[in-house]
Amino acid sequence: GLNIIFHVALALLKTSKEDLLQADFEGALKFFRVQLPKRYRAEENARRLMEQACNIKVPTKKLKKYEKEYQTMRESQLQQEDPMDRYKRENRRLQEASMRLEQENDDLAHELVTSKIALRNDLDQAEDKADVLNKELLLTKQRLVETEEEKRKQEEETAQLKEVFRKQLEKAEYEIKKTTAIIAEYKQICSQLSTRLEKQQAASKEELEVVKGKMMACKHCSDIFSKEGALKVAAISREDQGIESDDEKDSLKKQLREMELELAQTKLQLVEAKCKIQELEHQRGALMNEIQAAKNSWFSKTLNSIKTATGTQPLQPPQATQPPKEST
Repeated sequence: GLNIIFHVALALLKTSKEDLLQADFEGALKFFRVQLPKRYRAEENARRLMEQACNIKVPTKKLKKYEKEYQTMRESQLQQEDPMDRYKRENRRLQEASMRLEQENDDLAHELVTSKIALRNDLDQAEDKADVLNKELLLTKQRLVETEEEKRKQEEETAQLKEVFRKQLEKAEYEIKKTTAIIAEYKQICSQLSTRLEKQQAASKEELEVVKGKMMACKHCSDIFSKEGALKVAAISREDQGIESDDEKDSLKKQLREMELELAQTKLQLVEAKCKIQELEHQRGALMNEIQAAKNSWFSKTLNSIKTATGTQPLQPPQATQPPKEST
């Protein structure tokens, strides 16, 4: 209270004693108005001032004595003063107080009006903002309902697409297994035919060597055929050729024709098997392309559905890759 203020005032006077004694009245006023506030703006100086104010000891008896002396001196001055002057001074003081109170009243009234206007403006802005927020809330609720409905439709469509894709995938897997089994079977048949052809060629070669050996062992045949199996037309007379070797030549020619026919049939079967394998591999490649296209279509539809529901751009589906073809 007043005691603390009194101690702070004493501390200020004590710390500024030298400056005040060196200055005149105007300088003292300027010191209190300018220099003293600047000095105690720092937190450290203010803390020291408060410590010094708390450490000042003022005797209570002396204070009461000074108070009584001041009251006595004041009463004596009032008794010696002219009542008219005292009333004028009191009237002047009351007028100043009245003017000050009127000014404060005007300031308070102006502040009240300004506050009301500001509050009214703030209230109008708050009401406008509340209306905007209510409209946005209604639009958001409507969009939420529409989004939920769209989401439900997209989920149903996704479920249908998944079911269709599952069926197509099962069908494609079944076709692939079936095609793979057929290809394996045809490859096995081709392998068997190739083995059979090689065996027949080896057997034919052995039979041909046996026939050549018999021909070379025969006196008449050795005169007709060379070691390579060619006819000796210039060295053999037509009469001897027609008489002695007709039966044997017919038998050999018949065997050769049968072997050539069987070899041709085997080669034909091998070519047909290879053509069938190529056709099946082509069908399998087309089927793999259809499966990949179905996957890409389902993936694209799913992303488009998500994009429609969320408002984002759809991702690009991966490129369809060709299945590797097996060598025939």
